Amino acid sequence: MKKSELVGAVANKTGLSRKDAESACNAFTEALIEAMVAGDKVSLVGFGTFSVKERPAREGINPSTMEKIKIAASKAPVFKAGKALKDIVNK
Repeated sequence: MKKSELVGAVANKTGLSRKDAESACNAFTEALIEAMVAGDKVSLVGFGTFSVKERPAREGINPSTMEKIKIAASKAPVFKAGKALKDIVNK
């Protein structure tokens, strides 16, 4: 499902116009991103949890030259599905 399809589905389910549904979807994603940038977890009960995972610096190997390289520490967004979502998907 692409964003435009999601906006259409939200508009159909809520009775909002497509423009209002798109604004709501954009506001949700912006709020989610802002919370994750601040280091907060976002828990949606029954759906899942969005969080940020710290990845430590490590050594890797360039596969084309077999040369050792240093990979910098980074942060990665993580989503963990909730039990209710898992149960619905596995029905």
